[in-house]
Amino acid sequence: MKLKDYLQEAKGGNYAIGHFNFATEDILKGIVEASKEAGAPAVMVGTSEGEAEFFGMKEAVAVVKAMREHFDYPVFLNADHFKSFEKCKEAIDAGYDSVIIDASKLPYEENVSAARQTVGYARSVNPDITVEGELGYLKGSSEVQQKIEISSDDYTKPEQARDFVDKTEVGRMAVVFGNIHGIVTEQEEKLDIEHFKKIVSAVPEVDYVLHGASGLKDEDVAAAIKAGINNVHFNTELRVAYHDKMHEVFHNKPNETTPYKYLEPAVGEVKKLVSAKIRLFMGK
Repeated sequence: MKLKDYLQEAKGGNYAIGHFNFATEDILKGIVEASKEAGAPAVMVGTSEGEAEFFGMKEAVAVVKAMREHFDYPVFLNADHFKSFEKCKEAIDAGYDSVIIDASKLPYEENVSAARQTVGYARSVNPDITVEGELGYLKGSSEVQQKIEISSDDYTKPEQARDFVDKTEVGRMAVVFGNIHGIVTEQEEKLDIEHFKKIVSAVPEVDYVLHGASGLKDEDVAAAIKAGINNVHFNTELRVAYHDKMHEVFHNKPNETTPYKYLEPAVGEVKKLVSAKIRLFMGK
């Protein structure tokens, strides 16, 4: 089965495929192990442009392939929020299974042009490569922040989503309906599910992706999946869990120099979190 098949099964079954970012091999292994153990039919793992530069695109492709074979489990590698056609082309040429062309900060017609170009190139290389577009202004970054101002003006407009998909033929859509990147400490994140339903009604055929799931209440994520989300991105909370556990280990054992002795506990926290999120995404 291909990624698009797993996403379609999730759509029909009212659950979501999880997407988790990694920048190191130990985190990737923890994500894959936890996803399989928690009963997810497949998992998407992603590298941002920064993570891809740190890890290496070809290296990421090779390690994900090795994980897929070692665990005998469907793992799909995604280029997460790549900002230009050129970067998406680089990921496609390296062997990524999926790309997100995120030109959402550009003028609308430039966003359309970049997405359409990416879809065309992906199809010419391998029809199984799926392309995701982003429409609306998804604020914040993948870190802990105090407050992010957001209004309904930032939301994806249903009629524009219809036009965007018609012109680009993307298979997945990242949309904005109250979600932000990262975690905020001085405000409550709240999704506008009714607005999202209007987007789905206007464009029912694509797979919908929830970005910025870190910091959202479980009931909001569950409501979004029930309304039509079938792919959920989760990153910042993983980074925080990994960082905090490693900080604890070094605090308790400041002279520890054996990598696996401080990496293993940190990955253990990642696995706990991934397992919990998989159960949420699957409705268990």
